[in-house]
Amino acid sequence: MRWEKGRRSDNIEDRRGMRVTGKGMLGGGIGTIVLALVAMYFGVDPSVVLNQAGSLAPTQTEQQATPFTPEEEKLKEFMSVVLADTEDVWGTLFKGSGQTYQQPKLVLFSGAVQSACGHAEAAMGPFYCPGDQKLYLDMSFFNDLAQRHDAPGDFAQAYVVAHEVGHHVQTLLGVSDKVHAARGQASEAESNALQVRMELQADCFAGVWAHHANRQRQVLEPGDTEEALAAAAGVGDDRLQKQAQGYVVPESFTHGSSAQRMEWFQRGMQTGDPGQCDTFKAAQL
Repeated sequence: MRWEKGRRSDNIEDRRGMRVTGKGMLGGGIGTIVLALVAMYFGVDPSVVLNQAGSLAPTQTEQQATPFTPEEEKLKEFMSVVLADTEDVWGTLFKGSGQTYQQPKLVLFSGAVQSACGHAEAAMGPFYCPGDQKLYLDMSFFNDLAQRHDAPGDFAQAYVVAHEVGHHVQTLLGVSDKVHAARGQASEAESNALQVRMELQADCFAGVWAHHANRQRQVLEPGDTEEALAAAAGVGDDRLQKQAQGYVVPESFTHGSSAQRMEWFQRGMQTGDPGQCDTFKAAQL
């Protein structure tokens, strides 16, 4: 991905090296199992597992004097460029429809973090919190993305950020509130199905960003599209369940299959039209 000459975003909040003190949200037992299951997915709606934080939520304290390697600092710079690129693309698209795009912040952390949605461990993977409109990312996740999910490469990393920005777009458009309300009145299977449509739309929005970023700034290099598709496939529910338990339970999907995630990312990337990303009206995903 050609990114070195790109604009850097001012919306990076670096909390790497900061300690999170206090009692954990869920402790051991069932809570530990829940976190272990959630750790299989990235992009999860944190309110599903973090809304129990309450008074037990830890607090974030002063930043420690932690030295970062040149590679880590370069990756932070890359994240800043990708975030800036999403700001430019969505800012233009929102303006074209008579709206104003409110830029989210990207919080970089290490180990654990406190958000408006509660306490989160790095094992949960990247997530977006609608409560404070921030994206949260421990960059060590990218090692897992490359090694466990067979999705190395800088454009695969950019896809992760663009997917979480897609959830922010859903919040601004009011999609998140509608889905949250509908899930509260639905059965478990229906709730999971709604969440799948939510995640696939965020994948499509990530593709929309890739389409416009490349058309405007020619950021793509040979192999970049394949990197993003590998990332989408690597975190499909069917693949993750197969790895974890040896079999697949479609009714329990919350993010969509590998094929679905790739298909909706490609749809957004090929059309560049957010209007083509309405997964909630699609008869077939």
